[in-house]
Amino acid sequence: MTVAGHEIAMRARRDSRDAPTIAGMRRALTEEFRAAGLDSPELDARILVGHALSLDHVALAGAGAAVLDAKQRSAIMALAHRRLSREPVARIVGYKEFWSLKLSVNSSTLVPRPETETVVEAALAAIDAAGSRARPLQIVDLGTGSGALLLALLAELPDAAGVGTDISLGALSLARDNARRLKFERAAFVACDMAAALQGPFDLIVSNPPYIASDEIAVLAPEVRDFDPRVALDGGPDGLNFYRAIAGAARPLLKPDGALVVELGASQAQMVTAIFLQAGLASSPPRHDLHGQPRALFATVSR
Repeated sequence: MTVAGHEIAMRARRDSRDAPTIAGMRRALTEEFRAAGLDSPELDARILVGHALSLDHVALAGAGAAVLDAKQRSAIMALAHRRLSREPVARIVGYKEFWSLKLSVNSSTLVPRPETETVVEAALAAIDAAGSRARPLQIVDLGTGSGALLLALLAELPDAAGVGTDISLGALSLARDNARRLKFERAAFVACDMAAALQGPFDLIVSNPPYIASDEIAVLAPEVRDFDPRVALDGGPDGLNFYRAIAGAARPLLKPDGALVVELGASQAQMVTAIFLQAGLASSPPRHDLHGQPRALFATVSR
């Protein structure tokens, strides 16, 4: 047992006076995670204890007084050690919820983040402004990763079909598995660099491209720097390489009334708007995420 694991076990035993209970272990993990400076210690502890014991949230809450045996304690400690090493919870448990969809994740993809749902919101707003969600639509997700954006949109657009592209074969395999498990037969996946293998026209293009400047990756949080694939982070020297590629590809791919929605990195809205304008794309003011940051940029072909 690691030093951290021993501390957790001791705290859990003190909390329950005798053998550690599930509730005592959760409290002990929460204290340890908080002391380590993790962002969401209580949530992390709940998810990891539930995963180790194969209990959902409701069952976990109802089993708080149950005493843990040695095997169960060992399983929890192993997961806690990984989290204390700054491995993201989603990578430990192997999935992440995005737009109410349970998506598998692996080392080939980014972990879908809540702020990326802003792209889905902006895309749906564009669809709603142009007509019914039930109409046939063609969607492409450039750099699809786990398939998060594409599958979230297909969940809301019953007659839409979509294509996800990625340069990573591992990511494409995972995205196909997610689509198959969630029964989205309307999703197809193509191996290529962004839009290189595509022919339009499409009603909607979405993308969460790599947008971190190359020399800034080293100072990212360990959960990102050490566990997300660099190819999914690195946007080149200024972080804008993929916006330039998307801007160059968008006009030939979009229908005349089609829309493009991309995720933005911090302080990139003005620069990406300028890149799109130069390529003949007119942008609207960016949509902000729940933290008040400009997160999603909507553009159309300039008339």
